Amino acid sequence: MEKKKEVLIIIPAYNEENMIISVLEQLESPEIAEFADILVMNDASSDMTSQVVQQRNHDVVTHVFNLGYGSALQLGYKYAIRKGYRYVIQMDADGQHDVCNVRRIYQELKTADADGIYPDIVLGERFREGSSVFEVSRAKRIAFFLFRMMIRISSGRDITDPTTGLQGLSWRTVLFYSKYNQFDDQYPDANMLLQMILIGANIREIPAVMHARTEGESMHSGLKPIIYMFRMTISMIAVWIRERILKLDIGKLENVAYQKE
Repeated sequence: MEKKKEVLIIIPAYNEENMIISVLEQLESPEIAEFADILVMNDASSDMTSQVVQQRNHDVVTHVFNLGYGSALQLGYKYAIRKGYRYVIQMDADGQHDVCNVRRIYQELKTADADGIYPDIVLGERFREGSSVFEVSRAKRIAFFLFRMMIRISSGRDITDPTTGLQGLSWRTVLFYSKYNQFDDQYPDANMLLQMILIGANIREIPAVMHARTEGESMHSGLKPIIYMFRMTISMIAVWIRERILKLDIGKLENVAYQKE
């Protein structure tokens, strides 16, 4: 009987038929395929993204309508829970997240700290010492600074790259995120990190290798960055009220029981 793999790599994709082929080819290497399966969340792409993934014999879930990045991830979390994966690593389909980061995140998820505590979330960060050089626009730098400051003021924690999409998640984090009203269905970035810090999650940061997008359209193109910054700021304030004043999720993460296979 084939040994069950521990990791599910979730890749949200929207019209990425050209870029995702290279990503899948690299993920199919034996050193990654030995511990990880791949799930592509195809968010109603109008191109051949779904067919490309199916031809390579990977699982793909296709939305009938475009539901957004957050909804694609959350459905992927539900899939991971149903299938019994112990860890999830989420990464982009456009090639910006180098595949070399996957094994390092996996090893970090399995490593306890000096107190014997394992991480709930491992962040692959672009601006940490040891990361590759990654250029971003002035607008994005302003957003990063704003979100860092909001997290620091709200929680006392410094997060170098609060909008990184390259993350490793423990089983209990995936289960927590998969439940109704506990995950942002559109832009789950700095707001989700703030939420998890405030409810006591163990978050680690490691340097990551990333590349600039070479083709296609980013989900933060045009006027979307302005809308994103406004929405994220409001969401982070709402998270602070939810967790610090109303205390709606206090204790929920600790109550998630690990279900053995």
